[in-house]
Amino acid sequence: MAEYDLSKTIIPYLDRHLAFPLLAHLVETSLFPVEQVQAAQYELAKGTNMLDYAVSLFEQLHPDEEIPEEFSGKREKAVSTNERLQLEAQAVLDVIENPDVAQALRQDKNQNLQYLKDNYNLTLEQITVLYNFGQFQYTYGNYSGAADYLYHFRVLSTDNDLNTSAHWGKLASDILTGKWETALEELNTLRDVVDSRSPSTLLTASAEPAALTQLHSRTWLVHWSLFVYFNHPQGRTLLLETFLSPTYLNTIQTSCPWILRYIATAAILSRKSAAGGTAASSRVRHSIREIVKVIQTEEYQYQDPVTSFLKELYVEFDFEAAQRELTLADRVVGDDFFLGEFREEFLDNARYLISEAYCRIHQRIDIGDLSERLNLSRDEGEKWIVNLIRETRMGAEAKIDLEKNVIEIHRSPLPVYQSVIEKTRGLAFRTQALGTGMLHSPQQPQQSQPQSVVVEGAL
Repeated sequence: MAEYDLSKTIIPYLDRHLAFPLLAHLVETSLFPVEQVQAAQYELAKGTNMLDYAVSLFEQLHPDEEIPEEFSGKREKAVSTNERLQLEAQAVLDVIENPDVAQALRQDKNQNLQYLKDNYNLTLEQITVLYNFGQFQYTYGNYSGAADYLYHFRVLSTDNDLNTSAHWGKLASDILTGKWETALEELNTLRDVVDSRSPSTLLTASAEPAALTQLHSRTWLVHWSLFVYFNHPQGRTLLLETFLSPTYLNTIQTSCPWILRYIATAAILSRKSAAGGTAASSRVRHSIREIVKVIQTEEYQYQDPVTSFLKELYVEFDFEAAQRELTLADRVVGDDFFLGEFREEFLDNARYLISEAYCRIHQRIDIGDLSERLNLSRDEGEKWIVNLIRETRMGAEAKIDLEKNVIEIHRSPLPVYQSVIEKTRGLAFRTQALGTGMLHSPQQPQQSQPQSVVVEGAL
């Protein structure tokens, strides 16, 4: 399933250190030749100070060649730079970690800088050493140390450009150390910075238009956030709330439509819990409906088995095609770096969606037929359907007749007034649209074919 792998698409939007876990995953999945992946790892490692790692990759790629001398020079330079920066940074830390200084510091950064200058002769240039040392720590893989130095720098610095850069470095360090609660806090803070601060100070100084720079920053943030959202316990819900907001949905549709795979997967993973009565926001409860509309709009740019599964199920109502796409989607999710550990949960929730849609349009369902559509044997399907009815609100409407091996769906009839409301919903709007179409028909004699629409009651 290499044709559906998104690693090569996502890596250009990541810091090189964040790319290492994706490449290591590709080695495990064997989607691509190991030699090619190791070559990519080596090219990335050469640009860091993780010299031992780069040397080991070189030896794997070229077992019969001598190690280039450039690595010895880089190692000596890295050691000397580390010693120099550590001495300079420690001098600053000795001051700011002093209990008396910690008590004297206030919320006003300018006031704090003046206090440090007057009492300890500590200037902004000296404080910037914390940023430089934190950045250096990051380049040779000491991510926890980098996070500490960047945090201390950000508390004191008034330099907006370096503060924003420190935000990105701190987020990457928290991701690579697996501190997901801290990473989520950092992600939310950085998102506020990206959304509110002047675009010229977001990521890099650039001659691009401000709006374009902000779009690029949001695009990078979307990709970095995947690490957090698919590792934090509440991450899938938070992903839907963020990515389906107008600002970020527009960013995704404009710059990175492949992120639709992750929105669709998060919506599928969240659907069963939302339907079962778990507290969730309106956006999460209706996320399937929203994402299906976006998938229809963007299918000319991007589609894969995960998005096609939702399209076939909720737009085409083709259960056979949905079953085929689910078989492919199961493999795609299993091979995906971010989604692999959710494979079983994804499959279970996808089967729930098929059952829900199938039960909405049938009153009497053969268990064997439904089991086949769920890619289950008859016995497995029977057990799965019994558990589904027991665990969800379908239990109030569905009863199993084991003698006839069928499911009977008993829906309470709608009150008369509710039926009238449902039948006349949107009637005025449709009448107005029809009138408008009739007025414009002479100027547009050849009308395009209407697009498929999502049936509201089916989602």
